Amino acid sequence: MASVVPTPRIAAIWFLPVLAIALLFAAVIATRPPLAGDPAVTLVLERILLWHSLVPRFVTALLCGAALGLSGALLQRVLRNPIADPSTLGIASGAQLALTIATAYAPALIAFSREGVAFGGGIAAVTIVLALSWRRGLDPVTVVLSGMVLSLVAAALSATVILAKGEYVLSLFIWGAGSLNQQSWDAAIALGPRLILGCIAAALLLRPLALLGLDDSGARSLGLALHSARFLVLAIAVWLAATVTAEVGVIGFVGLAAPALARFAGARRMRDVLIASPFIGAILLSLTDSAVQLLGSGTADLAPTGAATALLGGPILLWMLRRVPLTIPPQANLPHGPLRRIARPWLAAAGLALVAALLAILALVAGRGPDGWNLATGSLFLDLLPFRAPRIVAAGTAGAMLGAAGTLMQRLTANPLAGPEVLGVSAGGGVGLAVMLMLTPGMEPLHLLLGAVAGSLAVILAMLLLASRPGFGPTRLLLAGVAMGALCMAIVSTVLAQGDMRSYALLLWMSGSTNRVGDFEAWTGVVACLALISPLFLFSRWLDILPLGEGMSGSIGLSRRASRLTLATFAAVLTGLASLLIGPLSLIGLIAPHLARLAGFAHGRHQLAAAVLIGCATMVLADWLSRVVAFPYQVPVGLFAALIGGPYLIWLLSRAGPHHG
Repeated sequence: MASVVPTPRIAAIWFLPVLAIALLFAAVIATRPPLAGDPAVTLVLERILLWHSLVPRFVTALLCGAALGLSGALLQRVLRNPIADPSTLGIASGAQLALTIATAYAPALIAFSREGVAFGGGIAAVTIVLALSWRRGLDPVTVVLSGMVLSLVAAALSATVILAKGEYVLSLFIWGAGSLNQQSWDAAIALGPRLILGCIAAALLLRPLALLGLDDSGARSLGLALHSARFLVLAIAVWLAATVTAEVGVIGFVGLAAPALARFAGARRMRDVLIASPFIGAILLSLTDSAVQLLGSGTADLAPTGAATALLGGPILLWMLRRVPLTIPPQANLPHGPLRRIARPWLAAAGLALVAALLAILALVAGRGPDGWNLATGSLFLDLLPFRAPRIVAAGTAGAMLGAAGTLMQRLTANPLAGPEVLGVSAGGGVGLAVMLMLTPGMEPLHLLLGAVAGSLAVILAMLLLASRPGFGPTRLLLAGVAMGALCMAIVSTVLAQGDMRSYALLLWMSGSTNRVGDFEAWTGVVACLALISPLFLFSRWLDILPLGEGMSGSIGLSRRASRLTLATFAAVLTGLASLLIGPLSLIGLIAPHLARLAGFAHGRHQLAAAVLIGCATMVLADWLSRVVAFPYQVPVGLFAALIGGPYLIWLLSRAGPHHG
């Protein structure tokens, strides 16, 4: 068996990364801009900067990377899941949400035990994820999908809290992106003993960890108390990850990459993986942290280190997809066709249109004011109309476009769990938006529109390219979408952390706020719906044939490549336009076509019409609720819709049947 025993060749391999981190850290020190002022004073300040900022930061990066590497190795072993880590399981997001809520509303808890708050959030997140995937035997795909959905909901809640507490906006976002800036040795002193305790605990659990690599019956036959061992290992892994999150924020994907690289380097036995993973994690995070300092302006980093590691996480997850066992995906027990068929689908669609219209009227006239609930009539209605009508129209048309885009993507991939948000297409629109904000001096709506559409199109084409590869079925497509979404959101977080007006524009986009929507956005939504959704009904034959598979579509003369490219382009443009209006987190593109399918809209054109109307009605309702539930404050409609869509998707995952081989 291969091992990490330090033979001369292997010792040389490990020596090179150590030399690299030492040289990069030396370069960070050497390239710091000199301080201006009296030489004697600046010399003292330089020493303070070195020993109370740069060196503690270097040590903190090593300790955080080692803790995350060990955490990832433990999680991957206990769940038998090669793509498990604190990021993909929602542990980091749960810890971040708990810390954000405590910082905003219960600072005494932070003062009492910041680590305890983070640990509580992480444990709650992993408990929900395991509960959702328990019926499927902790299937790797279900576990990771549940974790990423939970991360979306946690991100929506965190952003809502941050926007409600304006004074914390930039500091919490920079902290949430994993900033390693240090002004003292406090973080290193806190992390060091905890990492040592984690290593000791892992060493004491070496035999149970080795047995956890067997199947459940084999582990029990050798005397292992399976549930107790799993819970203990999970608690240690979550505690290590939560400690890092409490000290420096979210550091993504180090726990995923370190064990994978350890096995790639030759570690096979559990002991070797446990030794190599912290070492590799420390090297990865230290290299990344030095790189963001060297590529920055000298006084400011290029990006928070956590966002930079997430930039690496997406490609690493894509690379590891071939290692994920091909299991029945979570939607396998939910047939792609409807559970029942509506006898008169167009009459039912007319009923949905009536519901959407009634909701729009309710949103126009009903609301809360200083004196409580009221119905706007007469002059009050005319006064409020210019404020309420554009946001209702923008929200409704965005929901309709997402419903249409989601239908196209679910039909293209033959996957009822596909959607613009799940496959990273909405996040791709954010990257395009960020690029436009960086390249153009002003915030011209047309430029932002083009950027969002281009980013969405790039991601959806990448997804279709991956889906066309042999053996790359619906399961791996979903995971590839998760990876692409993580990569895109890391890029957006990098721009967010700059703290300028572009960051504020992206923050508003991420939240999906309709507070500032005017006539231009409303008319853009109306024109886009008419111009982009109407032609889709001409492609209803494609929508019926494509889910049948390549063999069937080819046998009846359908040009699969041309049809997929055409529909993908429509889906990307619709997603880009909609996400520009209501942000990337709504999940309406997933739930609207899914609800239409479950309601019995069988044919492609019927499902398309129903999904458009359901998406419109849901977003109008979400916009109205976001305006009244926290009066006089307003919850951004995109985040509010995510709080509706996220629990639905979690429920959908939980009702998938048990795992079947």
